[in-house]
Amino acid sequence: MTNGQVSWWWRSLGGPPTPRPALPGDLDVDVAIVGAGYTGLWTAYYLKRAQPDLRVVVLEQRFAGFGASGRNGGWLTNSVTGGREGYAASHGRDAAIAQQRALNDAVDEVIAVAAREGIDADIVKGGELEVARTPAQLARLQAFAAAEQAWPHTDVEMMDAGATASRIRIAGALGAVWHPHCARVHPAKLVRGLADAVERLGVTIHERTRVTQIAPGRAVTDRGTVRATHVLRATEGFTADLAGEHRTWLPMNSSMIVTEPLPAGFWHAVGWDARETLGDFAHVYMYAQRTADDRIAFGGRGVPYRYGSRVDIDGSTQQRTIASLTRLLQQFFPDAADGALGGAAGAPIAHAWAGVLGVPRDWSAAVVHDRVTGLGWAGGYVGTGVTATNLAGRTLADLVLERDTQLTRLPWVGHRAKNWEVEPLRWTAVNAIYTAYRMADRAEASGRSSRTAWPAHVADWVAGRH
Repeated sequence: MTNGQVSWWWRSLGGPPTPRPALPGDLDVDVAIVGAGYTGLWTAYYLKRAQPDLRVVVLEQRFAGFGASGRNGGWLTNSVTGGREGYAASHGRDAAIAQQRALNDAVDEVIAVAAREGIDADIVKGGELEVARTPAQLARLQAFAAAEQAWPHTDVEMMDAGATASRIRIAGALGAVWHPHCARVHPAKLVRGLADAVERLGVTIHERTRVTQIAPGRAVTDRGTVRATHVLRATEGFTADLAGEHRTWLPMNSSMIVTEPLPAGFWHAVGWDARETLGDFAHVYMYAQRTADDRIAFGGRGVPYRYGSRVDIDGSTQQRTIASLTRLLQQFFPDAADGALGGAAGAPIAHAWAGVLGVPRDWSAAVVHDRVTGLGWAGGYVGTGVTATNLAGRTLADLVLERDTQLTRLPWVGHRAKNWEVEPLRWTAVNAIYTAYRMADRAEASGRSSRTAWPAHVADWVAGRH
């Protein structure tokens, strides 16, 4: 089994790409974008399509797609990070509905751009299935479904155990919710193709170029200073490394494993024919997909946070996290242990890796641009960024070009969260939150109560999600 090496997604493409040239020295442009992940690349893409003569450069510390964009679970889904209720409270119900509709549309926009640009990213729009495997999870699922169905454009369907099994046969599944606004993708194929498309439009991507400071009119790097009218930060989980941004977003770790390809007998027993993405209603939730070459890519939280907002180098994750994810995979698909099915428990884990995602203190994503200073940023997706980055990129492009559009009037535009606490408070808080969530999951696994276990309520309160 391989551990790290960025991700299996990149390994499946033969490893990381050949590095693009670093910044050769000082440079003058119209727009400098810091970070060559989805957010930065989508922003560059829409800026150049809207105004081809704009001088746009993207600065990247490692290579395009090194961060979460090349390591995520491959869920192109319509989640409103932080929930619609906060937007309804601050901007009204219609604004919250507009945010949801925009994210629904963004799913289809990514699919359309991939087709237009010839990006083969293994995209299958099979929807999103989230299951409940304990009575407490089922109660949360039912409450979630009722709340979702009170909003337009969510299109959530409830399923009983039988209907759930007709889609994917998961051990102990008591029910599920499904919605159509989600597609499975190969994350590295998408980001690689997007970077190529951006370059075809005339955008320069400088890799191996570390930005150390962002200020009005300039991005200071270890290779020279880029002077620009607009400087846009698109650094997500690596934001804490920038001067003055250490407490802006917390870098939360998430880990994944992927099996070797599974034989036809396994898939005949399990189903999963529509390639839905798969999640659950545990507090420390999992996420999974059936890959194009018939593996299961399966993720969840390991060590959620490293002291001092430290981030990894090569994507390695802890052995205990690999073991925990493997056990959970086997719990979902115990028939896989049957050698006659050639199943997942018998099939070795091919690769394990981890990445970081950006978490604002209020768990809500934002798009911000200051016309006076020319500074802007987008992110804080809390793991829901595969779709949201496209919407953010289009929105940032409109803001830079000073366009008044439906996108620039969305409620996440201009949103600001307070900073995270200083250490050791945030390390203590984050680890306490996930310890409590794991306690709650263990308590609920007994099946004796349909009520959410009390440690989860404590964790929600500490996290500010109550």
